[in-house]
Amino acid sequence: MRRFISSGSVIMLMALLATPALAADAMPGTVAIGGGVIATKLATLRANTFVWDDQGVTQPVSIVISIPDQKAYVYRGETMVAASSVSTGKDGKDTPVGTFPILQKEEMHHSNLYDSAPMPFMQRLTWDGVAIHAGRNPGFPASHGCVRVPRAFAEKLFTVTTLGTPVMVTQASASEGFVPPRPYDAAKMAAATADANAAQFDAVMNTMNR
Repeated sequence: MRRFISSGSVIMLMALLATPALAADAMPGTVAIGGGVIATKLATLRANTFVWDDQGVTQPVSIVISIPDQKAYVYRGETMVAASSVSTGKDGKDTPVGTFPILQKEEMHHSNLYDSAPMPFMQRLTWDGVAIHAGRNPGFPASHGCVRVPRAFAEKLFTVTTLGTPVMVTQASASEGFVPPRPYDAAKMAAATADANAAQFDAVMNTMNR
């Protein structure tokens, strides 16, 4: 049985996808990298390593991926609680810049594009194949567009995010300061993401039935 998506759901999804990026651009000032345990360890953070300290912090999670830093910064509210090395897209396979909601989560996913390559703790950012996942993490751009992170970090990140957690991919460096994206409304985003998944399924079925 086919599932039909209401026009209202589509409009809500489009608004949810667009609003955070606009809000981040419009917010005055910047949020610095912050102090505390994480900041003091950033200077020594090497490829395939991460630091995490979110004890006592309960605000919603947001994530910033800095392409020039080749690092991921995890925030709860405006407090940075974790940082990790990453490997983003190599030349010609660049990781897209922007603010994306996590659209899908799967503990053991296999690539639909690259010979069923394993993508453990996959968190999808776009429907055309960009995701955060555990993978080879040399500390420089080496992926086909995904954001690869150390496996232990990928597993821990997977436990604290939800559908709709905002991920900002930026060409800014932490030394310049940046504004973590504002969290989505979790309940609304979960409903809209379910509709997006159904719409994606319908699009595939339509192609197959031509």
